[in-house]
Amino acid sequence: MHGEYKVPGGKLVVVDLDVADGVLSRVRVAGDFFLEPDEAILAIDRALEGAPADTDAAGLAARVDAALPPGTQMYGLTSEGIGVAVRRALAHATDWTDYDWQLIHGRPQSPALHMALDEVITAEVAAGRRPPTLRVWEWGAPAVVIGSFQSLRNEVDPEAAERHGIQVVRRISGGGAMFVATQRHYGTAA
Repeated sequence: MHGEYKVPGGKLVVVDLDVADGVLSRVRVAGDFFLEPDEAILAIDRALEGAPADTDAAGLAARVDAALPPGTQMYGLTSEGIGVAVRRALAHATDWTDYDWQLIHGRPQSPALHMALDEVITAEVAAGRRPPTLRVWEWGAPAVVIGSFQSLRNEVDPEAAERHGIQVVRRISGGGAMFVATQRHYGTAA
């Protein structure tokens, strides 16, 4: 069984496991998080081995917390996030083809409005107030779009962008800078 969970403000947690005789077995936790000391990941796997398959996320997190070596540092990872990923694995988490996607394809919009719509639609999907959504972007003006954690100074020459009538906007997601012109680009799925 396989489960994934993106820790809010953190990283992706991936759990692969089996269930034998009603308890977790062959548990392997991985992801793009950082964990010190290195042996803490093995302690997490061992803590989850043998847990009853009906243990809730909080109970799984408590098992993880109790097993962590003293001084363990988690970066982009939480015990609660591990518990959620395990529960998703046990619930036979679905994939994108199991959902009824909503398609939004409107007229060209300003770059700033596109970034605002991405933020609002993503929050609404995450809160369960709207179905999974795919939105097609059509740009009303050229722009440089930078990721949420990128340095404007390192990515863009603001004076040149202004001189050429190119807006600079920041998106809520990470990733690299991209230049968009006034043609069709396919946007985000939330």
